[in-house]
Amino acid sequence: MSTTPSPATIRAAVLDDPSGRPTVVDVELAAPRAGEVEVRVVTAGVCGSDLHVVKGEWDVPTPVVLGHEGAGVVTAVGEGVTSLQPGDHVVLSWVPQCGRCRQCLAGRPWQCELTAEVVAPNGVLFDGTSRLSREGQGLHHYLGVSSFSERVVVPESGAIKIRQDAPLDLVAIIGCAVATGVGAVRNTAQVEEGATVAVIGCGGVGLSCVQGARLAKAARIVAVDVNADKLAVARKLGATDVVDASAGDPVAQLKETVPEGLDYVFDAIGKIATTEQAIAALGLGGAAVVVGLPPAGEKASFDPLALAEANQRILGSNYGSIDAQRDVPELVDLFMAGELDLETMISGRRPLAEAAEALDDLAAGRALRTLLVCSDEDA
Repeated sequence: MSTTPSPATIRAAVLDDPSGRPTVVDVELAAPRAGEVEVRVVTAGVCGSDLHVVKGEWDVPTPVVLGHEGAGVVTAVGEGVTSLQPGDHVVLSWVPQCGRCRQCLAGRPWQCELTAEVVAPNGVLFDGTSRLSREGQGLHHYLGVSSFSERVVVPESGAIKIRQDAPLDLVAIIGCAVATGVGAVRNTAQVEEGATVAVIGCGGVGLSCVQGARLAKAARIVAVDVNADKLAVARKLGATDVVDASAGDPVAQLKETVPEGLDYVFDAIGKIATTEQAIAALGLGGAAVVVGLPPAGEKASFDPLALAEANQRILGSNYGSIDAQRDVPELVDLFMAGELDLETMISGRRPLAEAAEALDDLAAGRALRTLLVCSDEDA
């Protein structure tokens, strides 16, 4: 049986203009429609993708409720929902899969065409409309999630059911950072045991790449960053070596650290310089994996002759090439088994009201992953 509560007033972080500053205000959240669920958000992770929007580097329709990483409890379901019910614990996914498009049917749900062509660019849900409004004016959903809010309405496939004993104040980061980083290693690159790996950038996604390489039993895992504290965290999470990129050319340092050559180099930052460094640092037959997302429209360069002669590859990794319905619960299980460390990746917690300050921390390089506390886990 479906439940359809009346529109509710909630608090949410709204960005009114590109390159502006989000403010936490009252907004209206309509009840879930057919195939949708309402979720009370416990915590939301603050990610570089949110920062791209605030800095005006990505073309996102505004006004928009920010946030795309989070975890919470299902509070209501719309007509036809069968996989979830009120009380279920879920991790939110920013690539809800329609299950009907060519990509979904081919087993590539991370490339769902409905999400890529309708949800993400237009700031709406699957039916092309929004459940968010303010004073009678519609608001856009960010990546079909908008987790910087007390409650959200998302497609059924955008709320991934997880085990009830997993702490919702931690597993929120599995929905983006961990799924993206670990997935890039396990799914996109398919790193094999004994491989040599480097990860450029030790934020939330980069540290997840480090953990993914550890889970894959890579022989060498080299973490690269300009921040000594982040490099120390990378060592704790599995890096065998570190490179201080502020001390000189990181490509030269990587080649000196692993003279036999790097099999995989992950760019977890997404700047043009780091993408070019990832390609230049490869050994024979190696693969550069672009995981971090750059500002729209930027171009990187490489030597195609050298790439071909060395039999190297450049791989793009969207959302870690994950099947969220399969991979998110598995990542939660790995965390509960002690094989994934989430707490070390979380550098702080702030109330939802401090969403703008949390983004400032990220922009200044002061944070790994900050969690916004949107509601009490036991509420």
